[in-house]
Amino acid sequence: MASTTGTMGGRTYGYKLPFVIGASAAGTTIEWYDFYLYGVLALFFAPQFFPAELGQTGQLLSSLATFGAGFAVRPFGAAFFGRIGDIIGRKFTFLVTITLMGLSTAAVGLLPTYTQIGVLAPIILVFLRLLQGLALGGEYGGAAIYVAEHSSDEKRGFNTSWIQTTATVGLLLALLVIGLFRVGMGDQAFRDFGWRIPFLLSAILVALALYVRLRLQETPLFSRLKEAGKSSTSPWRESFGDPANRRLILLALLGMTAGQAVVWYQGQFQALFFLQNTLNISFLTSYLIVGVAIVLATPFFLVFGALSDRIGRKKIILGGCLLAAATYVPIYLLMQQFAGPGTPGTNAAGAPITLHNSPNIPALIALVWIQVIYVTMVYGPIAAFLVEYFPARIRYTSLSIPYHIGNGWFGGFLPLIAASLAAATGNALWGLAYPIVVAVMTVVIGGLFIRETRHVRIWDEVGGREERPVPDSAPAAATGGSLSG
Repeated sequence: MASTTGTMGGRTYGYKLPFVIGASAAGTTIEWYDFYLYGVLALFFAPQFFPAELGQTGQLLSSLATFGAGFAVRPFGAAFFGRIGDIIGRKFTFLVTITLMGLSTAAVGLLPTYTQIGVLAPIILVFLRLLQGLALGGEYGGAAIYVAEHSSDEKRGFNTSWIQTTATVGLLLALLVIGLFRVGMGDQAFRDFGWRIPFLLSAILVALALYVRLRLQETPLFSRLKEAGKSSTSPWRESFGDPANRRLILLALLGMTAGQAVVWYQGQFQALFFLQNTLNISFLTSYLIVGVAIVLATPFFLVFGALSDRIGRKKIILGGCLLAAATYVPIYLLMQQFAGPGTPGTNAAGAPITLHNSPNIPALIALVWIQVIYVTMVYGPIAAFLVEYFPARIRYTSLSIPYHIGNGWFGGFLPLIAASLAAATGNALWGLAYPIVVAVMTVVIGGLFIRETRHVRIWDEVGGREERPVPDSAPAAATGGSLSG
């Protein structure tokens, strides 16, 4: 992959694009790992941090509500850090966010349980989840924009799709780390103290990511924008005070990111929850099913990102939403069928449940894989779409708000809403009503009102790309630069 150099204000920049992508993606993967550790252990945390008087269902719903708290504040983190990113710069902002995420995640690993400190345990847990949500609200926009503003207009979908793999890879990493420690330590030891280790491990991972990211400098596009005096001094006012831009934010939310979000969470997170909590398949088998499906599907983020450079972002994203809405019910009916015969048993709290000890693993992997393919369709091109949809001077703020309202609220509360619908109706499949309705809404609004962005040339905002080729053997210097994809 070629390198290029460019000149800005007398400074010469030279970077190979793989280093830019790798440094951005590594940090974002770790942030997603941090954020989803709690979600993967939500069932396990229910009795750890919430009183037994709530009962099993009450503990589970409280645990899921706490998980949702991190999502609730993501839009506020997007607004706060988005403003910093549009005024000070992309690099500084995502250094701050990854530090905040790492510290708050490591603190969860040190948090005493409800039996040790009583009601303070869930209070502190909620506070730490809020910090995580604020950090993630600023991280994603920074990483996506950082790669996009180093990329050529022709390959932006493919280049940013590497960032789109990070949420799924972060979830996979969380499954892998938790699975290894639970199997290696034994269930009781993990329940007693081993659950803390994956959280504490975050501190080491974040330190490594910071070391890599500190070698980066500001994006060439933003640097040129700032040197030309065209950067915003009031991103909030320009983003929300301008009726035309408010309309763009609302359309991006309802016509793209809301549907994308529910497809992402249903296809990976809820699939795991359904296997464990509804079908009562063992944690190791359910981790295996979802993990293998994710590994097999992850390359398709890049496939659909590259395809969006050729045929457009809109039709791929909305096509994924439509396919998901049309097929979720038969997919989950088949998952129930392939769970195998049920036998009476009890859960950790001693409540009677139906256990499925002989599931058809290949069939279940295939059914989850299909759902993750939908995820790659809606998520692979979304960063390129959002970058192209908003102007550079307010891009960080305007992009982050619809993304994090969509993913933080529409997607983040899906586990709680689905569990509540299932509990109210006594039928786990009723939990599918929510993602189906939201996905259909996005198809309709996006199809009618969203414009295709593939031909938008973001470099034209700063007078085009000024660069000259250099040999592939040129060193990856510790300065940012204008690059070709």
